[in-house]
Amino acid sequence: MPDSFFSLDLSLLHWLNSSNSLYFDALVPLLTSGLTWIPLYVALLYLVVKNNETMAQIGLAVVAAVVCIILAGGVDDFIVKPMVGRLRPCNDPAIPLQLNLIEGTIDKSFSFFSAHAANTFSLAVFLSLLVRDRLFSVTMVLWALLNCWTRLYLGVHYPSDVLCGLLYGFIVGVIVYIAYYKLFYKFNTKFQYVSSQYTATGYAKVDIDVVVSTLVLTLAVMILWAFCSLSI
Repeated sequence: MPDSFFSLDLSLLHWLNSSNSLYFDALVPLLTSGLTWIPLYVALLYLVVKNNETMAQIGLAVVAAVVCIILAGGVDDFIVKPMVGRLRPCNDPAIPLQLNLIEGTIDKSFSFFSAHAANTFSLAVFLSLLVRDRLFSVTMVLWALLNCWTRLYLGVHYPSDVLCGLLYGFIVGVIVYIAYYKLFYKFNTKFQYVSSQYTATGYAKVDIDVVVSTLVLTLAVMILWAFCSLSI
């Protein structure tokens, strides 16, 4: 890797790394955990179940989302990371002293590329193409970017890891959606909803609001939780 590129990568990491704020040091580990977002996953499942008519349609959407995770995070964790073998900045002997690290958040696996970025963005892209609602799409993309930021704040990824993860996640999300689209309309009649209450693909706006509200509420709870943890 050229020295100039690595220097830029490291400089960006220093800029985005921990702010030495006790509050953010308590909040960010909560936001980066997959367990935190279980309510969001349940809300997304509710959205799919509520807005598809048959078990086959529901199953196809759920399987497609799972395939996104397998192709994004699975391929990254089990093939790309071991093959590239790039040390995480928090594990590189020459770097940790330059970073603000939080105890209990250091990952021992390899760094390139970010599975968090690939997983969340592949889901965001696939679901955005599936639902076709502007508010929903913006919400999902911001959620993915929030997850990416937590990895940089914790010093467990370089910005280039995250950027490549986002790019790969985008490609996976688009490819999976194309496959889903072809399979769906192979067995179902094409339709176009024209209603202010539904998206073009038939997803009810009121159910989309449930997903958005769940994400916002989850974030609010984590913000409050982090604050309370400092007060104890």
